Amino acid sequence: MKKVCEKRDVFVAIADPTRRQLIRLLAEADELPLHELTDQFQMGGRTAVSKHLTILKEADLVTNRKSGRETRYRLNPAPLQEVKDWLSYYEQFWNERVSLLKNILED
Repeated sequence: MKKVCEKRDVFVAIADPTRRQLIRLLAEADELPLHELTDQFQMGGRTAVSKHLTILKEADLVTNRKSGRETRYRLNPAPLQEVKDWLSYYEQFWNERVSLLKNILED
């Protein structure tokens, strides 16, 4: 029986620095095999990196495909739009506050 994968919240997925690093590495490449991703980290090898990639896959941030004996990973940036939209409100908030402060200081 196949295990059903639950969808993970994108904010939970990007909360970990290792997963953010994996996203950055995948953003800089078309796709990368697991062994090349693993080489970028000092942690417990393939198993640890695979666990992080699984969480990113559950948030739809990463896709993978088999190519012979290796698994290749690719970034799916679409779910990051939710993060961008959420942050844009606060960017506008702080821009308005800085503008207000600038006006006060100029008076």
